[in-house]
Parts: sequence; C-alpha cells; structure tokens
Amino acid sequence: MLIEYGVWVSRLGLTVVFALSAWGKLTDRGAARQAVSDFGVPLRWVPAVAWGLPIAEAMIAVGVLFPWVCGPAALAALLLLAVFTVAITRLLRRGEHPSCSCFGAASAAPIGPRTLVRNALLAALAVVVGIGAQTHPRVPMGLPADNAVGCAVVAAVVAVLAWLTGQLRVLRRRVDEQALSTLGAEGLPVGAVAPEFELFGPEGTKTTLEDLLASARSVLLVFVHPGCELCAALARELPRWRARTGDALAIVAVGNGDAAEQAAWGAEHGLGDIPSLVQQGNEAALRYRVRGTPSAVLIDPEGRVAAPVARGGIAIRELISTVRAAPRKPARDKIPAGAAR
Repeated sequence: MLIEYGVWVSRLGLTVVFALSAWGKLTDRGAARQAVSDFGVPLRWVPAVAWGLPIAEAMIAVGVLFPWVCGPAALAALLLLAVFTVAITRLLRRGEHPSCSCFGAASAAPIGPRTLVRNALLAALAVVVGIGAQTHPRVPMGLPADNAVGCAVVAAVVAVLAWLTGQLRVLRRRVDEQALSTLGAEGLPVGAVAPEFELFGPEGTKTTLEDLLASARSVLLVFVHPGCELCAALARELPRWRARTGDALAIVAVGNGDAAEQAAWGAEHGLGDIPSLVQQGNEAALRYRVRGTPSAVLIDPEGRVAAPVARGGIAIRELISTVRAAPRKPARDKIPAGAAR
C-alpha cells in the first residue's frame, strides 16, 4: 500500500509543477512571449508557441491524474523537458543567459546550470510517474477514497502557496523598481539604515547584510556585471586596494544571475579571496538605488550608509581609501529582528 501512495504522490507532484508552469505562462503573456523569443523560436512562430506551451503543460498536468492516460502524459512531460534542456544547453554553450520565465514573472531569472539540474530532477520525476503508471495502473482507485482525496487537497494547497510566494516575489520586485524610478537621486542618503538583502554563493548558501556586519567591520558592496569591461579591470585591483585597509573593511562583489558563473568570473579576473555573490534578480541594487556598474556602496559597522554611491573604478578606489586600517572591533550586538530597516 505504501508504494501505491508513493505513486499517487509522485503524480500529484508532477501535476503541481506543470499546472504552475502553465498558469504562470497564461497569466503573464508578455514574459512568456519574451522567453519564447529569447530561446530562439522564429518570430513568426512566437505567438503560437507562447500559447501552445501552456496548453500542452496544462494537458500534462491533468493527464497524469487519470490512470488510463497517465503513461502517455508522463512521456509527454519527459519529451517536453528534453526539448527545454536541449534548448537551454545550446544557449549556455553560446554564452547566452536569457530569463527562463518558466513559471511566469515569478521565475524571471537568467538560465544557468541550476536550470539544467532542475530539469533533470523533473525528468526523473516524470520517469517515476511513467513507471508507476505501468506497475500500478489502478492508482488512485485502489486507495481509500478519503486518503487519496486528502493527498490531492494537500497538493492543491502546496500549489496555491507556491503561487502566492511567487506573486509576493514579483510584487516586491515591482515595488523596488517603482521606488527607484520615483526617487530621482542615485544612492541612499548618508546615515540611512542600510536595507537588508540576501545574496547567494556558488553552493546556494545565503548571505545577509547581518552576516556581513557580524564581524563589526565596514562593508563595501561592489556591484559588477560579467559583461562590463570596467568591472573586469576593477576586479583585478580590488584585492590590492582592500589590503591597504587591513581588517577594517569587508569587500563583497555583487552580481546577478548564476552564482557559480559569477564566482568563475571573479576567479578569472583576479578577485582572489573577495567573495563573489549574486542577487536573485536586481533587488539589492534597486534597494540601494544603484543604477550602473561598476558602483559601490559603503556601509559602516553600525549598518548605516557611510558615503554616497561611488561610480567607476577611480571613485571606488577613493571610497576604499577613506576606510583606515584598524584593529577589528569586538562584535556588535545584532540588530533586533523587529528594528526598522
């Protein structure tokens, strides 16, 4: 009986994934069309493909629920994932990283190796569903009705929560963008409390502003982009400039996109032991009102903006020179969770 429950849960999981993907594309037609175009579909076919993909995904999501069509639906899911994977691999080999938008605006992040890993996991799930359809063709009819329905209700709740989480992420991004567009001056006022953020390392580990300030040093956020030649030149100079400040300054290179690729870019251009982290989208730059690269924001040990935004290598070097080499201070108390930022 336990295996039958596993078969049913795997089918519900595949349904949730493909239903969310279809819903995301249908409710965000602009992002869907842009993603299809960026993936290399000829312009005349973009409208048809942008409509056809979510319809196919919706049919797969419904199909895997019914025993008599579960096998073909799982096979269709596997073929669709294979097409996506081939297209993503081709783009990555060409050095292109368009936004995936697989689940609408909520997943508007550049493709990378993590996208391939995600597809591989979903393909494995589709294989499990296909095997389950062959070995246990009567599921869920062989299960107690209340248990089978209960599993379906839980899957529906998970789907709604995932969708709401995505919508909150989209709204947060739009609020950040609107705040930047309505406030003309670049950078936050000196003395303002530095906004919180989450940056991601190559292994997917999260780093927050509180983590960076825990050692009671000033923190310099240097916003860079792999396609920026000035950023590459700056990367080679940052370790030498940082050395002059001793333990008084922590420098973090902040990019966006794929964390592993950002780290590889940092290693290639001589960042050395300076952490090379990424934003999920562009939220940290938006919150600090940084409008270009390379740019830097200095945050004092108390978590406040210590200077105007420095734009360009010369300005960043001058900003670093204002941080005097000094012994590391005792770690300060953490800012209470309820304190305003």
